[in-house]
Amino acid sequence: MVRQLKLGAVLMGVGGPGQHDTWTHPEIPGDASIDIRWYVERARQAEAALFDLVFIVDSQFITPDSPPHYLNRLEPLTLLSALAVSTTHIGLVGTLTTSYNTPFNLARRLASLDLISGGRAGWNVVATGDGGTAANYSRDEHFDYASRYGRALESVRVCQGLWDSYEDDAFPRDVATGVFLDPTRQHRLDHVGEHFSVRGPLNISRSPQGQPVIFQAGDSDEGRDLGASIGEGIFTHSPTLEQAQAFYRDLKARAAAKGRDPEHVLIMPGVTPVVADTDEEAHEIERANRLGADFAKNLAQFGRPFGWHDFSGYDLDAPFPDLGDLGADSFRTQAEHIKEVAREERLTLRQTVERFMSSTPQPFVGSATTVAAEIERWFTGRGLDGLNVHITVPSELARFTDEVLPILRDRGVVRSEYEATTLRGNLGLPIPRNVHTVARESARVPVHS
Repeated sequence: MVRQLKLGAVLMGVGGPGQHDTWTHPEIPGDASIDIRWYVERARQAEAALFDLVFIVDSQFITPDSPPHYLNRLEPLTLLSALAVSTTHIGLVGTLTTSYNTPFNLARRLASLDLISGGRAGWNVVATGDGGTAANYSRDEHFDYASRYGRALESVRVCQGLWDSYEDDAFPRDVATGVFLDPTRQHRLDHVGEHFSVRGPLNISRSPQGQPVIFQAGDSDEGRDLGASIGEGIFTHSPTLEQAQAFYRDLKARAAAKGRDPEHVLIMPGVTPVVADTDEEAHEIERANRLGADFAKNLAQFGRPFGWHDFSGYDLDAPFPDLGDLGADSFRTQAEHIKEVAREERLTLRQTVERFMSSTPQPFVGSATTVAAEIERWFTGRGLDGLNVHITVPSELARFTDEVLPILRDRGVVRSEYEATTLRGNLGLPIPRNVHTVARESARVPVHS
């Protein structure tokens, strides 16, 4: 099969991190993040452009300083179930935490979406970083870093086991004989692990794609290892091609070391393309978007990796403060990176906030021809297998779909039609065989000396 660029659409409603004023745009309804009609229109717009999936981000702890989209948004699987009956081919991927969900409930909800959509469900597995979430789930303390990743791996393995509760021929539904279920094709899990104990079986059968597609995002060593273990799609961020290539090689090598086919681990960085009539105009738009944010709002959101630590009382022009191990049980990798850069470059707090909250220049900026060429360069250079495009303003998405994608389509980089009706089929991923069916068939094979 010819390798082609995969495309995801990240639907961010009234604006995520760093997008403080997106909600004021005339094309964005003020209630876009809770308006199912807005999501349906964007999903159909992406499907018309032959995107592989829409992606719904999520978290379950907010403060008044959280991004507008985070303050008031729909629960992912409820939202995606509505999109499932409003679309026909596009994949439906939602973020669900393994820290504050149990595997049986996760498996059942995701399997339901998979059946409702005809095999288009995907799960973005996250080990919750926001420590404040604990208080919303009757816990005095957030899970420590090791426990979060241990729970994540075990949770996914339990869900995958539960999704094999029924073999594909478990339900004869033979009216003549009165046989609805073949009980030999139903299997209990009887899992007892470090974090979970789950008997099973799951009370729902497999979908046309067998199991939901597993996605994962995490740049720490633990995150990369988890992605290499269970991820079929990897969400990441890389500001330069060289960094993207390094991440790509590392994840693929880790997957291969675990006995997996690295071609079945798709690397899809998040991007915000800026397309204009000329390169100069596009760079001016990108620069204004990146540098025009309100500093006070950036300062407030800067505290998130550090467990929403309040930096407003610090001297902005003094050296970056000694924070000790603050952030160790939140977004540890991001917090440690910020502290390391601030220390090595001797930055003030103000300079550090500007450095990390103003973001780095986007790599895909320019005329349609320029953006298409750069995407092709990253794709052929093995910096990525696909793109996760952040979507807010509909006309900006239209410039990408109507001007950039036709160029890439003419070059054979992106598809001209959907290959399948399932998410796995369109991503080029195999259907996982039911482990009990495989075992039964293996037992029938005669052994020859």
